[in-house]
Amino acid sequence: MKEIETSGKTVEEAIEAALRSLGAKREEVEIYILEEGSKGFLGLLGSRQARVKVVLPDSPEKVINDFLTRVLKAMNIEAGIEIRQREGYFFVSFHGKDLGILIGRRGDNLDALQYLCNLAVNRVLKNKVKIILDVEGYRKRREQTLINLARRLSARVKATGKRIVLEPMNPQERRVIHTALQNDSEILTFSEGQEPNRKIVIALRQ
Repeated sequence: MKEIETSGKTVEEAIEAALRSLGAKREEVEIYILEEGSKGFLGLLGSRQARVKVVLPDSPEKVINDFLTRVLKAMNIEAGIEIRQREGYFFVSFHGKDLGILIGRRGDNLDALQYLCNLAVNRVLKNKVKIILDVEGYRKRREQTLINLARRLSARVKATGKRIVLEPMNPQERRVIHTALQNDSEILTFSEGQEPNRKIVIALRQ
């Protein structure tokens, strides 16, 4: 975060001076008027300049990067951090060697870090953001694994006529299963149980 106090004959002049100094646009900053200013008697005696404080908040990318850099340092992990913005989300990719600890068992550590990152970053930013963390394309590979699992189990349900209850999954992974089977006219999927033990059921459509 950067901030500066400037003065001018008018509030607008003081604001413009601050924007030039920060190299920022008006919509990117927070403006606090410290003193309106006064022309004084006959425009000379007792005149006071207007004073403002203009604050340029850190970008979401910087806040995200700073938080994750501190976490990696605390965990004694060396990893590159790449941040991209797409479709209203900030996608963060970690790159490096031996990053399995960041993923954990079936992504548990990655999900926990993602939750903490969203919580910490949104405490700082004025406008809320959504952040998704990934390690070396793990989430894409996991998604394909779940799609394959959904198709294999749906075939078993059709063959046996018996419903199958999957192990507990987080909402994101359950959504992958539902989506993978949503166009199968013979199969019905639904969730049951309470978080964090909510499970998907695959059954024949009646």
